[in-house]
Amino acid sequence: MKPTYILYVLFIALFACGDTKTTTQTYKQPSVGTINSLQVVTPNSLWNGIVGDQIRSSFASPTPGLPQDEPLFSIRQLPLEVFSGFAKTPRLFLHLTIANKDTIVLRKNPYAKPQTGVFITATTPERLIGLIKENASKIIENFKLSEIKERQRRTKKSKLRLDSLPAAFGLTLEIPSAYHIAKSKADFYWIRKALKSGHTNIIIYQVPLHTIPQDSTALQAIINMRDTLASKQLPVEDGAKFITEQAYTPYITPTTIDGKFAFETKGTWEIQNQWMAGPFVNYSVRDTINNRYLVLEGFTYAPSSSKRDLQLELESILKSVKIK
Repeated sequence: MKPTYILYVLFIALFACGDTKTTTQTYKQPSVGTINSLQVVTPNSLWNGIVGDQIRSSFASPTPGLPQDEPLFSIRQLPLEVFSGFAKTPRLFLHLTIANKDTIVLRKNPYAKPQTGVFITATTPERLIGLIKENASKIIENFKLSEIKERQRRTKKSKLRLDSLPAAFGLTLEIPSAYHIAKSKADFYWIRKALKSGHTNIIIYQVPLHTIPQDSTALQAIINMRDTLASKQLPVEDGAKFITEQAYTPYITPTTIDGKFAFETKGTWEIQNQWMAGPFVNYSVRDTINNRYLVLEGFTYAPSSSKRDLQLELESILKSVKIK
């Protein structure tokens, strides 16, 4: 019973009490760090052993939905003795030490703002590994949420005006000013941003509510929906088609967008019979008031470039939607 009790207490400490606030308001210096960068603060002896192996396995594992393996986070390790001053300002950090008890706590803005830090202590390296394994998915979820919010904060500094967004969609969206409108029709909206090599894209459309059933056939319905739409609305040379990549099954997860049920689908698109492909993220939002699924999708074409951070930017844009 004792190990079960300990894990239950740790779960409560991390996910119920991690966002506590102090009554004393003090100045916090701005946090620093590129998107999806994680600083690991731990002794070299742990980092170079089995604990470090587990950290890399959990937090540098491949990002779901990308055509090539890219780590969830770009990790940099820092020994405890140099974690002071400016070194305490990364936006995301994981602090691990050996102590006389097992604890895990998530704290918001402990040294800088915005900042998310997770503190883990354990009596042995083996117990540290156990705590990482038990809580990695929830820690990653919190880190990713922090990065979405940070990307949205940056977008607010310079936003694209969307006067041409069709009124029929009944929504607002916050998009960086680097994007431009590629197509605006009553039933289809497309914006894109040029990259050094390639582009990122957002498309918006709607389908009747019955298009996507809420059962085990939802994924295939979404694939059929996006393939049919893309063949009509996204121009491709030589009669080829923009479709869902057929060799790998996309990931589908129930989620919530603007307080409404949605399917999140991540996978790879391709151009039939051509060497063109890339990742996509699709949010099909169930809008029962308007008897529709509102579909928001972001996809990237960036050959020979990393796509993890580009896709997170698209995800942050899509999650800024407000449906009227």
